[in-house]
Amino acid sequence: MKKKKENYWVLSVLSIVIFIGIWYLCCDVLKLTSSTTLPGPVTIVQTFIKKLTSTAPDGATLPAHILSSLQISLGGWAMGILIGTPLGIFMAWNKKVDLFVRPLFDLLRPIPGLAWIPLMIILFGIGLTPKIVTVFLSAFVPCVLNSYTGIRQTKDVHLWVGQTFGASDTQMLINIAIPTALPMIMTGVRVALGAGWTCIVAAEMLASTKGLGYMIQQARGIYRPDIIICGMIAIGAIGALFSGLLSVIEKKIIKGVRRDD
Repeated sequence: MKKKKENYWVLSVLSIVIFIGIWYLCCDVLKLTSSTTLPGPVTIVQTFIKKLTSTAPDGATLPAHILSSLQISLGGWAMGILIGTPLGIFMAWNKKVDLFVRPLFDLLRPIPGLAWIPLMIILFGIGLTPKIVTVFLSAFVPCVLNSYTGIRQTKDVHLWVGQTFGASDTQMLINIAIPTALPMIMTGVRVALGAGWTCIVAAEMLASTKGLGYMIQQARGIYRPDIIICGMIAIGAIGALFSGLLSVIEKKIIKGVRRDD
């Protein structure tokens, strides 16, 4: 098992190395593209290091942009989890709640998060509030859907066993349904993070004075593809980091629940 994991890591790292090698070969060695169109990895590394301490040309360093985006994204994401997950659970568990909430949820669900941005700007201006609300709406939907689906997939036989042993409705929800739904709930949390992260970058492109989306937009305006790629790499790396952390947390939570069972 340990050897298999090591092989997976080697293959993962190898794919990145090959990609960077091809990129370097095409841009820095063969000069198939100009540096103003697609800079090579050497230029990107130099720009990345410089941007860690330089505020040019957009008025903030790369860490400041990252911090601004994380503040908004994690705030809206946490709200989406805290409101969306319990709502999905109660919709799946209680038919009256489902009948009451579902029509409105089905109306809002197809609307992409990006479509809310103009309305949020009109309602709240260009401060933190419209971006946090937009991220919340993007994260809210997958949290509701996955928690709802997870609870609905609880096997009837497990509930019958609980009823046989005299468990109350609340006890069956807490001790049977929610533990069974945990993998789906955690998947919803991960999907919500990706949706919220994507949405905040787009929101910052339209109305912001700081953040990774704002940095990319400003770099586009002055034709700096090196800064654009640095921003894209930062977005991808942070997203991958959070996804990895959530996977570790999910495994520990599910193991803990199974151990208790």
